[in-house]
Amino acid sequence: MKGRGSLFIVSAPSGAGKSSLIKSLLNRFNNDDSMRLSVSHTTRDPRVGEVNGESYHFVSTDEFKALIEKEAFYEYAQVFDNYYGTSREIVEQWQDDGYDVLFDIDWQGARIIKEQSPDAIKIFILPPSLDELHSRLVGRGQDSPEVIASRMDKAKKEISHYDEYDYILINDDFDTCLNELRSIILSTRQKKEKIIEKHGDLINSLLDGFKEE
Repeated sequence: MKGRGSLFIVSAPSGAGKSSLIKSLLNRFNNDDSMRLSVSHTTRDPRVGEVNGESYHFVSTDEFKALIEKEAFYEYAQVFDNYYGTSREIVEQWQDDGYDVLFDIDWQGARIIKEQSPDAIKIFILPPSLDELHSRLVGRGQDSPEVIASRMDKAKKEISHYDEYDYILINDDFDTCLNELRSIILSTRQKKEKIIEKHGDLINSLLDGFKEE
């Protein structure tokens, strides 16, 4: 028996490295196929290298609003004039099948998911400094100076919500941060409630015939 999967919410200001951390986590440590990344719907244009259905489900604004009307999203939010949302049906099916589900979303979506699923684990990634964050955004070579300035302003707002999260990681050294992220997932899987759900038969067999005196 697999047991029901857990939800892990990972948030960070743009440029702090959360998407790269999640990608590396799945590539390096998902050999047992126990984790799934929630692929959001979005109305923004694809970036270079992004694949529809893998990076995001790219839809029009009208299509997105139609899905809102159908209550198809676990959560959704408007960010930088674009919409982002998570399929409720897919996430719940993955959990029922025993997969841990990772969310790469901002504080607004994280708050909504936590309200609906109080057991969800919230993890916030901090950059080592604002100067380093700015350097990473510039180094992407994807945005204009005006967009970068806007992202830096939004980063401070995003960071101000750090205290709503269960865990705080500082992405100064990538591999260290990656291992810290993995350790949170592994420790959650060993919680008493999870072990009882997954290995209840084993525990009962180990206690078979035992009577406390």
